[in-house]
Amino acid sequence: MARLDLMQLDDGATGAPRVAGPRNTTPITQAELDVENAKFDPATGMPLDLLESDIPEIRQSFTKPGFTPGPFPKEFEAFFGTPDPNMLGYKIITNQDGSQQLEIQTGPGSTSTYGAPITVGADGKVKPFTKSTISTTSTTSTTGLKTAAQIAADAAAAAAKGERQSAYDLLYQQFNQYGLAALVTPLKDLITSGASPSEFTIKLRETDAYKKRFAANADRIKNGLKAIDEATYLGLEDQYQNVMRNYGLPAEYYARGDMGMQEGFNKFIANDVSAAELEDRVMTAQSRVLNSNPEVLASLKSFYPDITNGDILAYTLDPTKALTDIKRKVTAAEIGGAAMQAGLGITGTRAGELGSAGITKAQAQQGFETIGGGLQRGSQLASIYGENPYTQTTAEQEVFGLSGKMDAKKQRQKIAGLEKATFSGQTGVSSGALARDRAGGY
Repeated sequence: MARLDLMQLDDGATGAPRVAGPRNTTPITQAELDVENAKFDPATGMPLDLLESDIPEIRQSFTKPGFTPGPFPKEFEAFFGTPDPNMLGYKIITNQDGSQQLEIQTGPGSTSTYGAPITVGADGKVKPFTKSTISTTSTTSTTGLKTAAQIAADAAAAAAKGERQSAYDLLYQQFNQYGLAALVTPLKDLITSGASPSEFTIKLRETDAYKKRFAANADRIKNGLKAIDEATYLGLEDQYQNVMRNYGLPAEYYARGDMGMQEGFNKFIANDVSAAELEDRVMTAQSRVLNSNPEVLASLKSFYPDITNGDILAYTLDPTKALTDIKRKVTAAEIGGAAMQAGLGITGTRAGELGSAGITKAQAQQGFETIGGGLQRGSQLASIYGENPYTQTTAEQEVFGLSGKMDAKKQRQKIAGLEKATFSGQTGVSSGALARDRAGGY
């Protein structure tokens, strides 16, 4: 309830009658206004008859939760003086150092703490608080008691330290979920000292533990790439692991060690290998070599001796080897395997040339099967009739549509014609391999 002013009580201004009955137009006097205002507490604006009420329920209705309706007991008067009659309530608070003080409520929403630190014993007796610590930097006075300002400063510092400790605990828990608690532990003092987030980030990245955990970033910079943030780094590791699990790779390819590290993952990140590229590498090794016919793997090892142990999976997962080069070698091995299945021989260089010409595994299988059906007879006839040698390369030119295919076709047709003329077309050759066109044979 607010205090009254002249405008409120001046019925001449408001038009409201002073009392019921005949209208009184006499202006309110300052004396009358003072009498009305005296009925209200100047600090809180509340009616004094309510504040001074002896009825506990009335006083309790104005007291904040946790406060006892005033006045405070006489035991405290020796330390805090006679209670203010307008005091609504009080409570005893305990400071960080174990001392206690009186906090009083002076209005509906107003409280204040004052007086020297005390100790309230179990028997209810009140005594001065004496700090028991031994310190050359103590802020206590010569009597062993702190001032209100000193206690407030200590309380604020303790609260801030508690918040920083909570920040450390939260950060530790979050990092620990990723097995990275070792990164935070060395920085506990820095966190609890109130360092700024930017300062903490800089110090974190300077620790040996951090450099070890995110070692690929240093290698990325050496390779001319940008370092990536921690969230992206960890996200890539999870993607790598999912790809390897989905394709059933042995656990040693993705098992993690200290702080969740996997040496292979570091190499992928350092060489900017995406999860999609990793999947492509795994598919190349598994579907095109490991799960294919054995001639493909045999050809691969024969053509490229650097794959000494036959571990094509480890070879294809090596990020220092370009994926395009790996696919080129696998294609050559597939062509070599097709030749082996048809009983033919082929060098790695020639298989690579056919691969560069766009010959696929399926085309190689069909083509070498056709070549194998007539190559030996064609070579014999060329020798018999003194023609240029009819070789596997000659047949490959025609069958696979390579450069020189027309000359190769004419050479085949010529020796076939010579045999037909000699034997009047009665031999099996005229209707056999050498007499047929490319569709299924030649």
